[in-house]
Amino acid sequence: MDEETWLAQRFEAERPHLRAVAYRLLGRLDEVDDAVQESWLRLSSSDKSNIANLGAWLMTVVARVCLDMLRARHSRREESLEASVPQGVTVGEGEIDPEQEMELAESVGLALLVVLDTLAPAERLAFVLHDIFAVPFEEIAPLVVRSEAATRQLASRARRRVRAKASKQDADLAANRALVEAFLTAAREGSFDALLAVLDPDVVLRHDLTAVELRGSQAVARQFIRNAQVAVRQFSGRVQGPRPALVNGSVGVVMAPYGRLLSVLDLSIMHGKITAITAISDPARLRQLHLVVPDD
Repeated sequence: MDEETWLAQRFEAERPHLRAVAYRLLGRLDEVDDAVQESWLRLSSSDKSNIANLGAWLMTVVARVCLDMLRARHSRREESLEASVPQGVTVGEGEIDPEQEMELAESVGLALLVVLDTLAPAERLAFVLHDIFAVPFEEIAPLVVRSEAATRQLASRARRRVRAKASKQDADLAANRALVEAFLTAAREGSFDALLAVLDPDVVLRHDLTAVELRGSQAVARQFIRNAQVAVRQFSGRVQGPRPALVNGSVGVVMAPYGRLLSVLDLSIMHGKITAITAISDPARLRQLHLVVPDD
């Protein structure tokens, strides 16, 4: 076996771990694969004689790549806080793999995925590498260009923020999912009054492919009853119909029959009512969404 083949096999053996590290650092499947691929490119162009522990070396490289990506994302977010649809996971050409996404998400925790995205890049890296993957602070410090003591402080600060927000996030997600379940049930059953109960009186419905807006709970309720009746005729079974999902970290709705993503409802929820609904069906915008489909 030549050296290149041997190296490729060793890299493939490390790939699942590298993807796990990158997913927890980035939370977005398209960026995960980019980061792992970049680590392979760097390995291919490096002096292998200086690598004593290939697994540790690759994890350090993928962590550096992820940190650069987090910083670039953080910078873009600061420059454009009013983007219409936040950037997120790309999963194929308009397709999602709910089982793969859920397997990764469950290993982190749905609430933690959302909370991690609120941390500064260096905080996130220090917390994830130390608290989730047990990497010593002395190895993390060079990655964030800080002393070991300062790196400990980064992780400690991130840990406090995660603990403070994760429990509240879990409660909010549970309450909002229950609201969305009630919304979908009312639409499927054609219950006008039940829809009015979950919609804010001034709710706004928008569609990304048109400039038409519907305003007011009665108009929006009628529209969703019509839409639900069409969906029931097209797709049999609840699994193939609209389902609650995390859309960019908040509870929304996906329509993905047979695993093919057709549309997403991005919901705004305040005080136990749905205040705004954005229907997204443009394939380019769908590929920008960060979606997690919870297991029933």
